[in-house]
Amino acid sequence: MKPIGSLAALLLLGACAPFRPAPAPPPATPAPTPPPSAAPGVPTDSALLGRPDAVPQREPRARLGNPPFYEVYGTRYVVLGDSTGFVERGVASWYGPDFHGGRTATGESYDMYGMSAAHRTLPLPAYVRVTNLSNGRTVVVRVNDRGPFKSNRIIDLSYTAALKLDMLRTGTTLVEVRALEPDGAPPPAPPPAPASATPLALYAQAGAFASEANATHLRERISQAGIPGAFVRRDDVKGQVLYRVRVGPIASVGDYDALTTRLRELGIGEARLALD
Repeated sequence: MKPIGSLAALLLLGACAPFRPAPAPPPATPAPTPPPSAAPGVPTDSALLGRPDAVPQREPRARLGNPPFYEVYGTRYVVLGDSTGFVERGVASWYGPDFHGGRTATGESYDMYGMSAAHRTLPLPAYVRVTNLSNGRTVVVRVNDRGPFKSNRIIDLSYTAALKLDMLRTGTTLVEVRALEPDGAPPPAPPPAPASATPLALYAQAGAFASEANATHLRERISQAGIPGAFVRRDDVKGQVLYRVRVGPIASVGDYDALTTRLRELGIGEARLALD
C-alpha cells in the first residue's frame, strides 16, 4: 500500500520538522492493475524486462525525506543513520499507475517504469538488492520514497522491478532486502533459486533469547494457543549461543499474514520472516 498519496506532502516538511497528522488509513484494496501494454507511450513488458538494474552510486543524503523520525497512522518510524549491513525479510508490494508522475519523498518524480522503491526507514537515497524468495529472481533498486505503511509489508517496488521479480499477478511476494554499497566490490550473491520441488524453507521468528528456558517458555505459549509448527532452534552467533523461536514453515504471503496476525493477538508483535 503506497502511503498517503505520493507521501511527498508529508516529507516536504524537511529533515527535522514534525509531520502533520495523517488521514485515516484507506480500506484494503486489491493489487494494482498493470497498465495496458498497448497504450500509447507505454513501454511493453518485454522492453521493460530488458531495462538494467539500478547501479549503486555515492549520493549525498537527500534534503527531503530524511527526518530523524516521523509518524504515520499512529506508528513512529525512526530513519536509519546509514544502510550499512542492512538486511530485512518480509513481504514486498508494488505501486504503479495511480502514483506515476507524482512526487516521491525526496521530491523526485516517481517513474513506475524505472528501478526504484519505497522503504519506511532506510536513508534516502539507498540502493538495495531485492530477492524474490519464491523463485530466486533478484533486482537492484534505488530507494527514494517512503512506504509501504501496511502491516507486514517492508518495501514497495516500482512496476518494472515487480515485473522482473515476477510478482505482478499476485501483487505481493516474500522477499529479502539487502543494502548495497557503491564501494566497487561486487554485491553479495543472492540466495540460490530454489528448485520447484524444493522451495526455500521460510519461517516466522517470534523471538530470540540467550536463555533456553525463555525460548522454551515462548514456544510452549505459542503451541498452547493452538498455533502449530513452533520450535526452538539453537545457533552459535559470534561465539555466543542464541535460542531462536520459529514457527512454520510458511508457504505464501497469506500464510505469513495469518500467522503474524495470530502472534500479535498473543502480544508477540516483533515476528519477522526468517530463512531456515
